[in-house]
Amino acid sequence: MVVGIPKEIMHDEGRVAAIPETVAKLKADGYDVLVEKDAGKLAFFADEEYAASGAEIVADVADLYRRSDIILKVKEPLFNEEKGVHEIDMMHEGQYLITFIHPASPVNHEMVKNMAAKGVIALTLDGVPRISRAQNLDALTSMSTCAGYKGILMAASDLAKFIPQIFCAVGMIKPCNALVIGNGVAGLQALATAKRLGAVIYAADIRPAAAEQAQSLGAKIVDTGVPAEAAVGQGGYALALSEENIAKEREALKDVVKDMDIIFCSALVPSKLAPVIITEEMVKSMKPGSVIVDISIDQGGNCECTVPGETAVKYGVTIEGIKNIPGMLPTSSTWMFANNIYNLVKYLSKDGKIELDMNDEIVQGILTTIDGKLVHKGALEAMSK
Repeated sequence: MVVGIPKEIMHDEGRVAAIPETVAKLKADGYDVLVEKDAGKLAFFADEEYAASGAEIVADVADLYRRSDIILKVKEPLFNEEKGVHEIDMMHEGQYLITFIHPASPVNHEMVKNMAAKGVIALTLDGVPRISRAQNLDALTSMSTCAGYKGILMAASDLAKFIPQIFCAVGMIKPCNALVIGNGVAGLQALATAKRLGAVIYAADIRPAAAEQAQSLGAKIVDTGVPAEAAVGQGGYALALSEENIAKEREALKDVVKDMDIIFCSALVPSKLAPVIITEEMVKSMKPGSVIVDISIDQGGNCECTVPGETAVKYGVTIEGIKNIPGMLPTSSTWMFANNIYNLVKYLSKDGKIELDMNDEIVQGILTTIDGKLVHKGALEAMSK
């Protein structure tokens, strides 16, 4: 089988789905590898390095899509302005696509329907279950680490004041307050980064264990008022809350939000739309010059005012809805991502071919389209609403 690695076309996306090291591993496993010219340039991996690892460098991406049995990407298929065609329209029936698809997000519904109609066998990386045997396949965790770190640096850049306590000849400047909502991998990295920068850190999570982890970093815990039995699902993930419990969480956060200089939003429910936790009224209550970084935007966003893919200013509050924050750390994030996606291909492969075991928990979590049908449960549920 032939593996194709196209150059990412999302604006400012510097990552790529393979590095020379993983190309060499794919070759050793019996795959041929095509890499689009300059695919790794923004992550500082040169064409010559890929070629030396056994890849064929392809100038025309349409040719790469035509010749490949498996496409490895970082971001979901998009319209390729240079070619004047959507990436899906360059794909063919029976071709495997492994990437972040976020099929439950409303902005991607039409795209996944088109992918199904095209006959593409799509596997979404955000569906990898967080179980012990899937840890080295889990690109979402890797990218969450990057997003937590870089997201706080973005907030620091947007703020018009110091984050740490500053003493100077004319007096003392108080440290900023930073609240992290959702204390998973990204949230914990955000808390640690904000603390290193000198902020007073606060944390909110409906899961008691996640709140405890945040507390161990020195965060002041905001009690959401949501009972644990309604909050924690299989594998320790957050459950989708009822409207009553969402209202409880918002009420618990309402008075805290208005005192925050930075709010980092990373509350997610696996394969479902992100819960809206910060309402427009709560944004209005915040101090002018405050910042919200909403990294849950790929699944709809935790803040009602977040604009997908953009930096917006609402009621004097800067709201970051940038969708590819890990792409701003292209070398580190590419190294992590490329190893995750290689491990997934290796896991799914037998004798140099991908073979999907429909009874496997990992396959069930990632399978999005097959046999001309959309089968992803979270996407189907979101579309039904």
